[in-house]
Amino acid sequence: MAEALLIAILGAESTGKTTLARALAGALAADTGLAVAWVGEWLRDWCDLEGRTPRADEQAAIATEQHRRIAAAAAAHPVVVCDTTALATAVYSRLLFGDDALVAPAVALHRQFALTLLTATDLPWVADGLQRDGPQVREPVDAMLRELLLAHRLPFAPISGSGPARLASAIDAVAPLLRRHLAADDSGATKHRADGLFSRLAARNAEPAARDWVCLRCDDAACEHAQWRLRGAADGAKGS
Repeated sequence: MAEALLIAILGAESTGKTTLARALAGALAADTGLAVAWVGEWLRDWCDLEGRTPRADEQAAIATEQHRRIAAAAAAHPVVVCDTTALATAVYSRLLFGDDALVAPAVALHRQFALTLLTATDLPWVADGLQRDGPQVREPVDAMLRELLLAHRLPFAPISGSGPARLASAIDAVAPLLRRHLAADDSGATKHRADGLFSRLAARNAEPAARDWVCLRCDDAACEHAQWRLRGAADGAKGS
C-alpha cells in the first residue's frame, strides 16, 4: 500500500473541527471508493477520563498519544483525516502555560501531513465540557496557528462557511491531493467514482476570482483559494 495521505484539521475551539473531520472522511470515501479513516482528538477523551484539563507537564504525552493513533490509522488506510495534531497542543501550551518547548517537535511531526485545513472562527462559540476555555481564546489560538503554519512553510487551506459550504470548501482543498492515490489503483474503479469530484473541482477553479488580493485574516476561503491559484499560475509561467 502506498504511503497514506494525511490531512490535518486545526483550528480554535468551537470551530467545527470534529464535525468536519467526520463529514470529510465520509465524503472522500463515498467519492473515491478509498478506505478513509478519521482520527478523533485524544485530548477530549483524556479530559473525559481524568475529569479535568491537563497540567503543563502532561501536554507532551497527550501530543505523543495523538500521533500514535494517527500512525496506527495510517498503517491501515490510504487516507486519514486527523481531528487535531501536536501543533495544537503546542499552541495551547504556549497560550496557557507560556511554554514553547513543544513547538519544535510538533512542527517536525506536522511535516508528515500533506495539507492542513484551518477552520475559521466564523461559527458561534458553544460550550463543550472541560476542554473549552471560552470564546476569548479563539482569536489568539487562530493567530498562533497561522503564525506557526506560515513561519514553518506548512501547507494549509482556510476553511469557512457553515454546513455543506464548509464541507465543500474542505473537499475542494483536498481533492487535488487524491490523484496520486487514485492513480495507484489498478482496477480503475475508484478513478471512475472520483470523476464527479474532479469535474466539480475543475469547474470551480475555472470561475473568475472574486477578488485580486488576499488577506490571511479575512476567513474568506474562496478569496484565499482564488489568490493561491493565481500565484500558482504565475509561478508556473516563471518556470517555463
